[in-house]
Amino acid sequence: MDCRLWASLADRPPAKTLALITDVGNDILYGAAVEDILGWVSTCMGRLRAMGAETVLTDLPLASIASLSAARFLLFRSVLVPSCRLSLHDVADRSAAVAEGLAALAVEQGARFFKLKGEWYGFDPIHIRPRLWQSAWCEILLGDVAPPSDTPRSLRQSLRLYVARPERQRFLGIEQRRTQPAVTIGRATTVWLY
Repeated sequence: MDCRLWASLADRPPAKTLALITDVGNDILYGAAVEDILGWVSTCMGRLRAMGAETVLTDLPLASIASLSAARFLLFRSVLVPSCRLSLHDVADRSAAVAEGLAALAVEQGARFFKLKGEWYGFDPIHIRPRLWQSAWCEILLGDVAPPSDTPRSLRQSLRLYVARPERQRFLGIEQRRTQPAVTIGRATTVWLY
């Protein structure tokens, strides 16, 4: 909520904007309360709506979470968020509550809510399989609309999107910053990551 996105949008002339709010469930593993997560998303959605952005809000990968064994959950929790001590049951319950709240927020804020498909996930329960990235993200962002002609089609273009970094992130405890936009595709598409 306190990133440079808001100042960047305010400083730019109005433009057709498609905003994607995704990976909301990550904060569960960092100990954030369901009410806090939903409050953050609601605030961001309200700001985007006030700026005229069309917003897509993704669900959590609930089918993938439900398919986790305790051992697989422990492996991924230990690798991705070693500080987390929540049980699989706690994570599943909180994820369901966040997903329910997100669906209600989408209706309330006039956003498109996209339910993630279980078949997009494999052994990794929270990241879409790489071979499905292009089709999955086109479906998430565009729904039933055909992708524009400058949608990345080559491996090189897809990799550019994959390695693009947000304006600010922490990696191994070290804060990293990147200028935005992260990627420009053709003449009509600019990707900003916050």
